[in-house]
Amino acid sequence: MSAFAPPQFFTAAGRAAWRGLLALLLCAGVLGCTSPARALDSRELTFDGQLYRVVQLDLRHDPLTLHWRDPQSGQPFGSIETLRQWGAAHGQRLLFAANAGIYDQQQAPLGLYVENGQTRVPLNLAHGNPAAGNFSLLPNGVFVVYPDGHAAVRTSADFKSDGKRARWATQSGPMLLVDGKLNAQFVDDSSSLKWRSGVCVRNGTEVIFAVSEAPVNFHTFGRLFRDQLGCRNALYLDGSISQLYVDGEGYSGAPAFMVKPYAGIFAVFGTR
Repeated sequence: MSAFAPPQFFTAAGRAAWRGLLALLLCAGVLGCTSPARALDSRELTFDGQLYRVVQLDLRHDPLTLHWRDPQSGQPFGSIETLRQWGAAHGQRLLFAANAGIYDQQQAPLGLYVENGQTRVPLNLAHGNPAAGNFSLLPNGVFVVYPDGHAAVRTSADFKSDGKRARWATQSGPMLLVDGKLNAQFVDDSSSLKWRSGVCVRNGTEVIFAVSEAPVNFHTFGRLFRDQLGCRNALYLDGSISQLYVDGEGYSGAPAFMVKPYAGIFAVFGTR
């Protein structure tokens, strides 16, 4: 009798259970196979007559990380495709990616940037610098994932006051929502229309990213997070260069020629 055959004295149910256990053992030890990657919650929705791509992550299952430079070469990744190729070379499959926020003319993050517990760029509390563009629209804020796996969107001032250590963090601006209220600087009928991306956190572990598929103003984009997505604090990430990537598909309303190199990239990797 084969060493893998179920004992003859097993009942039919017992033999079925034996085969199930054997399959698990073979998968884990002999064959080394892996289960399919968990599908991300990615959907298109309409709000106030405009289309948006929305991706919801659960940090209990989706390990969100931040990436700026290749650890070996020190060169900035610059693009989602470069990061995808780097992951593939290291046996990882890129499931999700998004540009992380606003950066300066030297292609470095303009504000706080924390990667795996290491602060690469300190918190930036400079006020009203016109050269900083949207970053100077106050309050700006921080998206942070703490060492315990919980995330938050905080104003930059509140993040500093909290004094909590971050595992992953990026500073951007302006804040779209603060405690359920739209940023007071937003104008309902503003003619400043751009493709926009943003992020919020619900219940500590639900992270929601959104990118507009057509140009919108800040007021409309903030209401998307408040009225449609049920967020109380939300952060603007960037404008016309913004992209979302979901398991091989890219989403952005902006023309490709407008997309510039990124300084930081959000990512969720799975094993190949």
